[in-house]
Amino acid sequence: MSQEKLGKAVNLTFQQIQKYERGANRIGSSRLYQLANILDVSISFFFDGVEERISRAESGVAEGEQEAFESDQLSRRETLELVRAYYRITDPTVRKRIFELVKTVSVKVVSKTE
Repeated sequence: MSQEKLGKAVNLTFQQIQKYERGANRIGSSRLYQLANILDVSISFFFDGVEERISRAESGVAEGEQEAFESDQLSRRETLELVRAYYRITDPTVRKRIFELVKTVSVKVVSKTE
């Protein structure tokens, strides 16, 4: 599939798709999920070999942090159920508010643990 066709499928320009591909722009989880569906691949497809590269690059990382890198959270059942439930919300305003709520709560939880 061309970058142009993929861009049209997700309502983006092919330039934005190129930026995602080069790593110039970060891809949000909902966009990644959307791309996986369009390309008919699992989300884990985009992370093939990541654990291996991380373990080589981060050999000096503390043991607890290394375990966090090694777990593939995107393929966990809980993650998939959450994403599916999120996309079953038909009202875009409600979906956006829930998205913002989760981001806010996650930032507060991370701040408390640091």
